[in-house]
Amino acid sequence: MNDGKNRVCPVERAGSLDNRIRRWIQDPRKILRPYIGEGMTVLDLGCGPGFFSVDIAQMVGKSGRVIASDLQEGMLRKLRDKIQGTELEERITLHKCEENKIGLSENVDFILAFYMVHEIPDQEELFNEIKSILKPNGRVFIAEPPFHVSKTAFEETIRKARDAGFTPVERPKVFLSKTVILKKG
Repeated sequence: MNDGKNRVCPVERAGSLDNRIRRWIQDPRKILRPYIGEGMTVLDLGCGPGFFSVDIAQMVGKSGRVIASDLQEGMLRKLRDKIQGTELEERITLHKCEENKIGLSENVDFILAFYMVHEIPDQEELFNEIKSILKPNGRVFIAEPPFHVSKTAFEETIRKARDAGFTPVERPKVFLSKTVILKKG
């Protein structure tokens, strides 16, 4: 999901995406607690090395499931290594998406797209595909980095989501992030 000007964070920089300092300022449980519950199926889109995936898997419990999707096999390998031999291995399904397609057929309750929508060249197509896999009343949480995404560009992303049939319902506060919660329908 990269067209040259939209750079995907390389696997070599995965450590900057998953470390104690980030966990302290962007605690996945604090950020996601209002939206994720036991038994849900959650898509962590652009999961990287699994910074959010592991906490989401604990939040959905034994009856829930996480689909951790990334374009880069190296990122999925890092997450696989992290969960191998733990109970979370049964709750997290690793899914390699294609450059311009998520490629899932099952429906999900919640989608997290943290710091990755700006990397997608065709956001209209992304939102149409998200709409097709999100359950009725499902939610999408988008967070974008302010150092890569201007206010104007973020509002344009929200407009594209609206055009695809989503309604913005909340703007949660997340440190170093522009955010929106979208509702389907």
